Amino acid sequence: MRICPLILCLCSTFAYAATPDTVPTREHLAPKGWEDSYHGLHYSPVVKLGDRVIVSGIPAAVGETDEDKIRWMFAELKKHLEAAGATLEDVVELTSFHVSTDHADFRKKVEPMLKVHHEVFRDHYPAWTAVGTTALFSANAPVELRAEAIIGSGKLAKADIAKPAPQPDGE
Repeated sequence: MRICPLILCLCSTFAYAATPDTVPTREHLAPKGWEDSYHGLHYSPVVKLGDRVIVSGIPAAVGETDEDKIRWMFAELKKHLEAAGATLEDVVELTSFHVSTDHADFRKKVEPMLKVHHEVFRDHYPAWTAVGTTALFSANAPVELRAEAIIGSGKLAKADIAKPAPQPDGE
């Protein structure tokens, strides 16, 4: 008879897991000007899953210089996040894809990204992976950026990370 309460407990657990109240809502969103991504290219620029926001790759495609293009890309990221109710402060992860020919070229091309990234994320920094690649879907883009955010998480973000000790000269 001890098995009966166990079975009842398991059944109620599985019943709870399957109820609509426990399944996060999923919304597919496209900021103004990005509708063709969904209808023509068949991908969602933004997917909102409960309080989690996933932003597909945004190419740095508009501007005169690479730095101008990267600034435009971050402005578009802000619009994408706002479409889902998130902010740049809510970003928890970035992945950037940089067109480059080798490691030295990659390091050179990531410099404008580092500059703009530091201007955009001043108080706390998201996790970030920068990847070198030979080509992007948008031919004139030097970099493409995808992001994930948790709505509201930027309000109470903290970083208890000690600054590194100064290195002696020559190291």
